[in-house]
Amino acid sequence: MKNTLYLKFIWLYIAFGFLSLFTAATLGKQLILNQLKDNASQSLYREANLIAANYLPSYFEGKTSAWAVYSQLDAMQIYLEASLWFVEPDGTMITASNTGSTLSPSVIEDFNPAEIVGSQYIAGTYHNYFSEDVMTIMAPVIQGFHTEGYLLIHKPLSTIEQDVAQLMTSVYITLGVVYILAFSILVGFHFFIYRPLKKIIDAAAQYALGNLDYEIPVYTHDEIGYLSASLNYMSSQLKDMEDYQKNIVANVSHDFRSPLTSIKGYVEAMADGTIPPELQGKYLNIILFETERLTDLTRDLLTLNEFDTKELMLNKTRFDIQETLKKTAASFEGVCTPKHISIELLFLSEATYVYADQRKIQQVLYNLLDNAVKFSENDSIVTIEVTRRNEKVFVSIKDSGMGIPKKDLNKIWERFYKSDLSRGKDKKGTGLGLAIVKEAISAHDELINVVSTEGVGTEFIFSLTRID
Repeated sequence: MKNTLYLKFIWLYIAFGFLSLFTAATLGKQLILNQLKDNASQSLYREANLIAANYLPSYFEGKTSAWAVYSQLDAMQIYLEASLWFVEPDGTMITASNTGSTLSPSVIEDFNPAEIVGSQYIAGTYHNYFSEDVMTIMAPVIQGFHTEGYLLIHKPLSTIEQDVAQLMTSVYITLGVVYILAFSILVGFHFFIYRPLKKIIDAAAQYALGNLDYEIPVYTHDEIGYLSASLNYMSSQLKDMEDYQKNIVANVSHDFRSPLTSIKGYVEAMADGTIPPELQGKYLNIILFETERLTDLTRDLLTLNEFDTKELMLNKTRFDIQETLKKTAASFEGVCTPKHISIELLFLSEATYVYADQRKIQQVLYNLLDNAVKFSENDSIVTIEVTRRNEKVFVSIKDSGMGIPKKDLNKIWERFYKSDLSRGKDKKGTGLGLAIVKEAISAHDELINVVSTEGVGTEFIFSLTRID
């Protein structure tokens, strides 16, 4: 049988009941008995000293007869449920009132008043005069500064034990009620902890088998419910990641297969003479173009892998963002000139320093400018503007190209995504440029936004932290 958490709680419940009963029957019973003995001895000690001090001295003065003393002791015997003996200093019995069938001796053999010194009482059969254990209390009777006699009170311990038994009955009943109430805790554990935990265990087993569609029902808002919801979210994320990885593999395979097929076909055609030598230069340029596509795709994949594996370490420094923009824009002169595209720089009058990874930001600027120039019409303007607001610097790159359809705006950050309008102009693109931009800006804990109108143009705006 599996040693499950549920069985452990059942065994703990049984052990709790047994230990509670055992503790109450041993330690609890003994503690109650000791307490009742102390209470009884203190009460008897007070009564004995009260009688010995206030009533019995008159007997030695001749003011009270032995019969009167007997009557008084007999009355006290009923009240105290104990035997009362009035003796002389040598143990000779003056008078006694006994309980039950106990008979008092005429002389107490080996009588020693010192045997009770240091304690309120002694327990036992008192020199074997009783057939059961009794509690013996002794008080001296003093007349004229001399001890003339002693009052002994013998209370059977059985009466105290009867009181203990009655109290223990109440304790056992209370303990039984507590044990039944504790069972409700076990029932609550079964319904509120064990069953939900069992569902979580079953879900974990399903996830381990690869069934990421399994969902744990969530009915509560406590820690168990939170754990269930977290596992459901984890499974959905894993499923999305699995789908995403499949799409990545499919896209990468497609983007690698197409240029490789072209390269292979043209090389074979040149090798077997299908393409004459005078046309080989043309097709070698096509092969070079396809090779550059593969190089760009490999570089972009390696860049994104840095973000995915969390190995990216930003080397943040202080640099002038406007100077970086000038250098990046200047690198596009060769691309812009054939299309008669001009880049307009709207900068602040003073140097504007930011705190960021300059190489990553240059990559962001290059990708955004590359898109802006690529999708701009001939004889158009690409505007780069820098503004400052509080502790942030905002960089805007705006073109007047074809724009992005509204339905595609939320998808442009996805890897390998290309809108239908861009496919005709983006022959060499890998579909990873904007994904790299998004990851780089997010790594800086900054934001990037896009505003686009189809047929009018597109504007990308991102923020950086300003530093003086």
